[in-house]
Amino acid sequence: MRGMPVGPPSPAAPASAGEVFSLIRDGRALTRSEVGRLTGLSRTAVAARLAALLGSGLVVEGDGEDRGPSTGGRPPSHLRFNRDAGLVLAAAIGRSRTQLGVCDLEGEVLAARDLDQEVGPSPHELMPLVVEGCAGLLAEVGRPPADVRAVGISIPGSVDFERGASLDSAVMSGWDGVELAPFLRGLCEAPVFVDNDANVMALSERRGHLERHRDLLFVKASTGIGVGIVTGGRVLRGAWGAGGEIGHTKASAAEGRACRCGDTGCLEAVAGGWALALAGRERGLAVDHVRDVVRLAVEGDPMARHLVREAGRRIGENLASAIDLLNPEAVVVGGDLAQAYDILVAGLRESVYSRASALATRDLRIVPVTHGDRSGVVGCAAMAIREVLDSAAVDRALAGGS
Repeated sequence: MRGMPVGPPSPAAPASAGEVFSLIRDGRALTRSEVGRLTGLSRTAVAARLAALLGSGLVVEGDGEDRGPSTGGRPPSHLRFNRDAGLVLAAAIGRSRTQLGVCDLEGEVLAARDLDQEVGPSPHELMPLVVEGCAGLLAEVGRPPADVRAVGISIPGSVDFERGASLDSAVMSGWDGVELAPFLRGLCEAPVFVDNDANVMALSERRGHLERHRDLLFVKASTGIGVGIVTGGRVLRGAWGAGGEIGHTKASAAEGRACRCGDTGCLEAVAGGWALALAGRERGLAVDHVRDVVRLAVEGDPMARHLVREAGRRIGENLASAIDLLNPEAVVVGGDLAQAYDILVAGLRESVYSRASALATRDLRIVPVTHGDRSGVVGCAAMAIREVLDSAAVDRALAGGS
């Protein structure tokens, strides 16, 4: 603008300890000299930042065989991220089953267990069992609660990420507005992060499809149906945490059919696992849950196979618009229905490729979830790790903040 002073751009701030940590964690800097070269920091500044990181335990410096190649004189020591510097607890909460895990700081599952529960428990009924199960897992791996650096929890429906509470769930009655962090305070003081189940399952691909595809849709086809949207490697939650709630968009095949959310005409009413189980019972199948339908489909039961394939077709009909809108590189399919992957995806492909544009589907890949039925636990851990080990969070922790 005319009249405004114009000067040279402000110099970039020197790299912080958290930024140095990110270089080491990502494997981009393995020695002190590489840290200096990549950041432009002086040897004294590099030493100061590494002293803080080494003192925190997040970084270790190797000796002996861990030393890098020598360029003359003493070989340089390798720097590496210490995945054992803490633990992450993970709880993927569902309507009838909750999966628990304890993971290292790389997200590797060290121990896991499932909690089968009554359908639709309240948080005051279920969360004490989650805490008890997590305490048992810590004992199993021989680590104290003080080693826990973060807790990641997923729940169905839209989530208020800042408050760590359900915002609106058609599945989990009585959970809306209830903050979950206080339930964990009797076990540990680590920060608690809560997100939608499809979002965290998308993050489970951090060591999977996201290594190759920065833009993807993760379809969770289970009792309910949701989509995790990842663009540029980041999850899109939407203004009210309702991004990807495709299960309650309208579907022509569901017109007039009641949905468990209280509305009619939702996609879930014809493709959700609860609807498939209901349809299966009406057709004489001995099924109580979508997992029973899937088991029969895999075993070759023609009616169960028809129900699963039709669910894939219905999901694909609604998903096609999202593919045109967002132009992902890949669609990752997970959830209970994905245990019959070939049957489900045959129907999904049929609709997607007939309804989405040729340009959007030209190089589109439809692929199975990387971590199978553990993707919820892996994703919860990935979410929590992302929050506590990004550069800014590490800097706050080193400064004594939360």
